[in-house]
Amino acid sequence: MTTTPSRTIDPDDLSMDSIRRGALRDQPVTVLGFARSGIALARFLADVGANVTVYDGRPADELAAAVDRLEGRPVRLLAGPDVDPRTALADAVLVTTSPSINPDYPTTEPRLRSALRALVDGRRGGDLTLPALVSEPDLFLRLCPAATVGVTGTKGKTTTSSLIAALLAEDRVHPAVLGGNIGIPLVERLPELTPEHRVVIELSELQLPTLSRGTTVAVYTNVTSDHLDRHGSLERYRAVKRRLAELVDPDGALVLNADDPVVTAYAGLGRAPATLYRQSRPMPGGVGLEDGWIVAAGVTTLARAGGGPAGTGPGGRILPIDELAIPGRHNVSNALAAVATALLFGIAPDAIRRAAAAFSGVEHRLESVALIDGVRFVNDSQGTQPDAVVAALRSFDAPIVLIAGGRDKGVDLSGLGPIVAARAAAAVLIGESGPDLERRFRAAGLSRTERATTLDDAVRQADAIARELLATGERELATVLMSPAATSFDMFVDYAARGRAFKEAVARIAAEHQQGRTR
Repeated sequence: MTTTPSRTIDPDDLSMDSIRRGALRDQPVTVLGFARSGIALARFLADVGANVTVYDGRPADELAAAVDRLEGRPVRLLAGPDVDPRTALADAVLVTTSPSINPDYPTTEPRLRSALRALVDGRRGGDLTLPALVSEPDLFLRLCPAATVGVTGTKGKTTTSSLIAALLAEDRVHPAVLGGNIGIPLVERLPELTPEHRVVIELSELQLPTLSRGTTVAVYTNVTSDHLDRHGSLERYRAVKRRLAELVDPDGALVLNADDPVVTAYAGLGRAPATLYRQSRPMPGGVGLEDGWIVAAGVTTLARAGGGPAGTGPGGRILPIDELAIPGRHNVSNALAAVATALLFGIAPDAIRRAAAAFSGVEHRLESVALIDGVRFVNDSQGTQPDAVVAALRSFDAPIVLIAGGRDKGVDLSGLGPIVAARAAAAVLIGESGPDLERRFRAAGLSRTERATTLDDAVRQADAIARELLATGERELATVLMSPAATSFDMFVDYAARGRAFKEAVARIAAEHQQGRTR
């Protein structure tokens, strides 16, 4: 029999000051999910004195690494398929979750989904003896004392978030912190944050529906189609993405891609003003391109940054796009979003130029891994949906050998084949979606495709094809590009594991070439 506490904690009543005074001390708090966000929640809650229970449906022997991350903190672990998730909710005054655990997601384990649905419906019906449900990113935003920049979109989130953090870090008075969906849960950073900090948080479609609070600035890269397996339709996916614009601080700002009609329409949501960016002449109050330069046209800084005109060079100039180290036209758009955000916070144009030119990108996103005897290897493991793959293919000159495949995401791939056929010389296909991708690419006119059973084999086959292409003497450089157009879950834990495996395979090829030269 499960019981409910006589008093639960309303998340609206929590603040870091109240927590420091003991609001959670000796209180039973549950954490659902024991991956990155769950580990961070358990550590934070244990450190502030809560009695923490963690539930995860995976067997306990699969959670050894997560337990080690607790570093001896006193946490009760309920793990395994035989554990009734309702047991973890009994007596809790507050229930916290990893963002992937949601009663509205069909991807949430059915028993847990049912228990959470009963919990949420009960509270909505007025039963306040049931504990409130709050996700890790929502708890962070509720408690964060600093200005926040939320970055979302279908693609480009990680690069844009990282570049924004790099630009904001030029202001030494206001330390910049980066985290969120990029793989760094931020809840553990709360004790050190002050109103002087600036926090950049990447937010995915998993996290957005769980939010009750917005960010100071909401940045959108683009909104196309993704994760329809979780949301069911394009309309629902777009509704989820709108959430950040709907919640943005009225005293903050929206930073919107004017080249994307879906994103541009968000300018009418909420009460915050919009700063628009596009890859052409800037709109009034926005950022754009002119004569090969990123330029601003009358951007006004946030009130917290003075509220006056943002500084620029002559003619609104910030930096020439040729100075950007990140490849591809899509990364020009990402840079425009980052520059617009930096201007809102009053970062000086010379500082923006210096930091933007020094930014070389992020791991697993068009990451140049090695150049081995004329073959360049590029890790784009985050390229899980077709728009990202198209952008990657357009970032490099021919010849390109594409490595693609994995677990299908249920998105429309009809437009991918013609681009692959036009831009790639060959494709090596892996994973569950490999046969379907091979059929699509061949139907679009790609004459050379191969199948591989492992990623290591795929890298070797792609390397061999690239060297055949170089042997003609027509080109001095070929590119092996892994941009999968699929998730990794059929072969790897996540995209990062897939990216690391790609780099390890490349390293083995590099070592073999080096040995061959020294014989």
